[in-house]
Amino acid sequence: MATLILVRHGRSTANTAAVLAGWTPGVGLDERGGLQAAALPERLASVDLAAVVTSPLQRCLETLQPLLDARPGLPLHTDERIGECHYGEWSGRKLAELADEPLMEVVQRHPSAVTFPGGESMRAMQARAVDAVHDWNARLTREHGEQAVYLMCSHGDIIKAVVADALGMHLDLFQRIHVEPCSVTAIRYTRTRPFLLRLGDTGDFGSLVPAKRPEGGQDGAAVVGGGAGAQ
Repeated sequence: MATLILVRHGRSTANTAAVLAGWTPGVGLDERGGLQAAALPERLASVDLAAVVTSPLQRCLETLQPLLDARPGLPLHTDERIGECHYGEWSGRKLAELADEPLMEVVQRHPSAVTFPGGESMRAMQARAVDAVHDWNARLTREHGEQAVYLMCSHGDIIKAVVADALGMHLDLFQRIHVEPCSVTAIRYTRTRPFLLRLGDTGDFGSLVPAKRPEGGQDGAAVVGGGAGAQ
């Protein structure tokens, strides 16, 4: 079956402001995110892409624009199922503020039990994203053959949830996965099982240096929404 390349959107204005954007309109790339997006065509130059599928949110569309400019005619599809988690009343709030919410401990330790206030459950988020992947795998394999490679541009928690599914991990373990802004994750699907080929690859090792202060104010906590990456 098809090989999937997952690209997290480039660093956004919400990432640098440490805000949980969710589906808040008008959240685009910051200056660094624009540079990350501009570098994407060269990073993927050796990969023959059958199609691109994207979240409808602005920061994903901006991330893809340089790639689409470099490859006129590359089919582009929008799929709301790989859009960001619907965080409901948490959307637009500071991550440091959310760290004090009792629900945050459940988000960190037992995400399969979480439904965001006025939003969706993390189980529903994973289910819709994984369904989208399987649907596109089948469609593009039918149209382009088993060697087809395609790209999805999505969001941190969505990509982590898809990777967890591919690895056979319970959703409660998905916070152990981290993907940088504009990072590349690749999964090759076969008839019997998927293979994780790359995870959060940016070619930049700056993010391996421990941060002086963990984002969200909790040591060892995963950043809901994905974090801002290396500074």
